[in-house]
Amino acid sequence: MFQHLFAEMNKMLQEIQTDFPTAEGDRRSDLLSKYNMLHRISDNVMDEWLVFAEKLSEFREQADFQVPPEELPEEEAPELGMDAFVRGQGYYKLLMYRKCIEQFRQVTDKHPDSLAARLYLAMAYLQEGEAETAWGHLNHMLGLIREAKLKAMIYNALGCIRASQERFNEASELFSQALQHDPALPEPNVNLEVCRRRGGKLQFGHQLVSLL
Repeated sequence: MFQHLFAEMNKMLQEIQTDFPTAEGDRRSDLLSKYNMLHRISDNVMDEWLVFAEKLSEFREQADFQVPPEELPEEEAPELGMDAFVRGQGYYKLLMYRKCIEQFRQVTDKHPDSLAARLYLAMAYLQEGEAETAWGHLNHMLGLIREAKLKAMIYNALGCIRASQERFNEASELFSQALQHDPALPEPNVNLEVCRRRGGKLQFGHQLVSLL
C-alpha cells in the first residue's frame, strides 16, 4: 500500500535532482518547496514507522514466552528479527543511507556473516560514494556464497567498482569471473566491452538490487 506513495516521492526527488542545478527564480523556489515537503513526509513516515516497529518488537518479546514455539513463524535467519535489521530496511527505502548504515553495522556486529546485512551495507555505502568500504562488504560475501548465480552478480558488482575507478584490467578479470560462474548473466559482457573501450555505461545488475 506504500508503493504508490514512495513511487511518487522518488519521482519528485528525481525531478528535483535533475532540475535544481540549473534552476533559477520561481522554478528554484518551487523545487526547494518540493524538497522541504519530501523531507517533512520522510520524517513523519519514519517517526510513525519506528513507533509501529517498537510495538511489533514488544509483541515478539511477549510471544516468545506466551505462544508455543510451533505457533510462531520460523525465520530464515536470526538477524532478520532484529529491530536494527527492520529499521535499516526502512531507512534504505527512504534513501536515508547513513542511518541505514548505522543500523546494519549493529546487525553485522552480532551476525558478521549475514549476507543480507552485508548487501544492504554495500549498497548504502555505494550510495554514499564510499566504494572501497562497499567493496569490503561485497568481497566478504564471496566467501559465504555457494549459489553460482549470486556469486556471479557479486563479481559483477565488484568489477563495476573497479571499472568506475578506471582500474580496467582488474575490472575485466572480475567480469570474466562473473561469467565463469554464470555464463548467462548479461551484464558482465556489456561491462567487459566498457573496459575494452575504457569508457561507457556500466551495468551494475538489477537482479542484485532487487534482492534488497
